[in-house]
Amino acid sequence: MTNSPSATLLIADDDRDVLEALRLLLRSEGYTLETAMSPAGILAAVAGHDFAAALIDMNYTRDTTSGSEGLDLLQRLQQLDATLPVVVMTAWGSIEGAVAALRRGARDYVEKPFDNTRLLHVLHTQIELGRALRRSQRLESENAALRPIGAPQLIAESPAMQPVLRLMERIGPSDANALITGEHGTGKEVVAAWLHAASARAWRPMVTVNLGGLADGVFESELFGHAKGAFTDAKTDRVGRFELADGGTLFLDEIANLSLTQQSKLLRVLQTGEFERVGASRTRKVDVRIIAATNADVRAEVAAGRFREDLFFRLNTVEIVLPPLRARREDIPLLAMHFLQQFAQRYRRGVTGFSADGMRALLEYGWPGNVRELAHAIERATLLTEGALVRAADLAFGPVGGAAPQLDQMSLEDVERLLISKALERYGGNVSLAAQALGLSRSALYRRLQRYGL
Repeated sequence: MTNSPSATLLIADDDRDVLEALRLLLRSEGYTLETAMSPAGILAAVAGHDFAAALIDMNYTRDTTSGSEGLDLLQRLQQLDATLPVVVMTAWGSIEGAVAALRRGARDYVEKPFDNTRLLHVLHTQIELGRALRRSQRLESENAALRPIGAPQLIAESPAMQPVLRLMERIGPSDANALITGEHGTGKEVVAAWLHAASARAWRPMVTVNLGGLADGVFESELFGHAKGAFTDAKTDRVGRFELADGGTLFLDEIANLSLTQQSKLLRVLQTGEFERVGASRTRKVDVRIIAATNADVRAEVAAGRFREDLFFRLNTVEIVLPPLRARREDIPLLAMHFLQQFAQRYRRGVTGFSADGMRALLEYGWPGNVRELAHAIERATLLTEGALVRAADLAFGPVGGAAPQLDQMSLEDVERLLISKALERYGGNVSLAAQALGLSRSALYRRLQRYGL
């Protein structure tokens, strides 16, 4: 096993023979080492240096077996550097002490006498997880300094996301219409909010309309407004979304869901900026930037005659294609740590990271629901985990590569979520095809996607 270059470890034990054995093993793997023999020495070392990880014993001078010194030390190390991965050493058979250490913030444990292969694997894994946590915090700090005021945070270090970021930076300050495409849950609404915040319209509102659930009967009223008395329930005048967004940005989500009749009504406003409220004769004019989004293949919809070509060209001044999460796996640890910190703070939970099997489960899962599903999975795990680390079992994916779940052991909701997830995976995140395969309308499937976090 090879470690990343320039990884400096702190190893601590009050037994010189143990330290020497660790020196021989870890130096042969290319690690740079610093040693300590007491809790005070450990705290001084961590306060003065940046370590990739710390490997520390649980017992020093107070006694030899309880591990209470180690537990006190872990708490103080958390206060000094919450991002430092700490692996504890415990005598064989003292699993209760190891579990207590994990609850106090240790990332993993190894038993004495050491299994060298396991020790090296644990250290390597925790070093990489620690680096992911620190990169996530660094990105958050850099993004806060560089991103437009009010823009959402973008976590995207993977190669697949770099062309997307460059395109966003170029078109954000403009008034150009944009079409954001990508699978369900890839973050299209986040990109839309970023583009609005980067523009000169940022001081004006960004108004969002989810077109996936609009029936023909409410479409015009929702977008253009209506006059009092225009229909039975029109008891007062209503301002439509176009007027609300005047001077700002109108985000039209799930644009491919529009019927041809709705498309023709929308096209007129995009061409002229003019419309009338339902039941009124006065023509109104607005100035809005249109950002639209869809997970459908709009070109295929145009070719099939289900989407107007002239409307497509109006919307598609610039197209931003968001890759699915499975194509940007380098971002999974960063996104997972970001969501974990967010939910741990929201729910006041002392969850600080992921166990090795927890992170492996995140990296190996298919993520048919993309970033949105990842966020929901981390939120659920934050609430369910009993220790400081999220384990694979807390993520409820089932055994990786294991047997399929037994239907007779699942609730109706679990079965429905599984079938939807499988359909999305089979059709590459295409909601229209998945809905057709499941015998659902697109709008019905959208409601279920929202419910299950897919």
